[in-house]
Amino acid sequence: MGNRNTEQLNLMHFGKGFIAALDQSGGSTPKALSQYGVEENQYSNDEEMYTLVHEMRTRIIKSPAFDSQYILGAILFENTMDRKIDSQWTADYLWEKKHIIPFLKVDKGLADLANGVQLMKPISGLNELLDRAVDRNIFGTKMRSVIKEANPEGIHDVVAQQFEIGKQIFSKGLIPIIEPEVDIYSPDKEKSEQILKEEIQKQLHLLDKEVKVMLKLSIPTVNDFYSDLISDPHVVRVVALSGGYSREEANQKLSQNHGLIASFSRALSEGLTAGQSDEDFNAELKETIKGIYLASIT
Repeated sequence: MGNRNTEQLNLMHFGKGFIAALDQSGGSTPKALSQYGVEENQYSNDEEMYTLVHEMRTRIIKSPAFDSQYILGAILFENTMDRKIDSQWTADYLWEKKHIIPFLKVDKGLADLANGVQLMKPISGLNELLDRAVDRNIFGTKMRSVIKEANPEGIHDVVAQQFEIGKQIFSKGLIPIIEPEVDIYSPDKEKSEQILKEEIQKQLHLLDKEVKVMLKLSIPTVNDFYSDLISDPHVVRVVALSGGYSREEANQKLSQNHGLIASFSRALSEGLTAGQSDEDFNAELKETIKGIYLASIT
């Protein structure tokens, strides 16, 4: 592990701040652009769409508000990793100019619901993608599954799949973020979380001593329910998944879970539009980022 990786690992393990998820891809991109004030009639193909998305992401990343005082890491999707900001690969710009740790979303979306869960679709070309991520100086990866019901078989399968691919990712020198999201609207959310924690603990117990992972989990029903996962020697950090909650609600719940750090995607770009002056854009983003940070340092 090189000096850069060791420094990033220590920062991710001990640093204060939250993770900025800038990884909406494919299907969610037109919506993200529309909220930013760029309508579908302003681009005519995927290449033009992704160029506009990169301009939006570049504006966020280059903003003085996007600061390592508040932000520990940023999750990118493949198209952003393969583009540049001011003639540097995005991951290099993030680390060298901003001191923010770059991650890459690697999953290809969710399979259909079965046994109360949605596993990940097969990730074709994963090895090549991971090799490219290493070349681009990415630190870690992210991949998401979803748990809708407290089905022991389904939850076992989700966690087993996540850890199997996680070990493959770690073997390439990257830190995997394992993300088995529990649907916050699930009627048996608390029961799902009990089963999930047991399955995660079984998998952690089976890991070789040197293997490190991160966990990204829905904010638990019972406060501090994941404290034993946070202190596990294999776990670099446990990140809270705030999907589905309003920013205020997520911040309030986070403040009751010590050691969990936040991750925000949609909330980060709320109120930002293409037509704003840089002054207004940066002021809006700064207020958002400071608000998230202050609520999430517990």
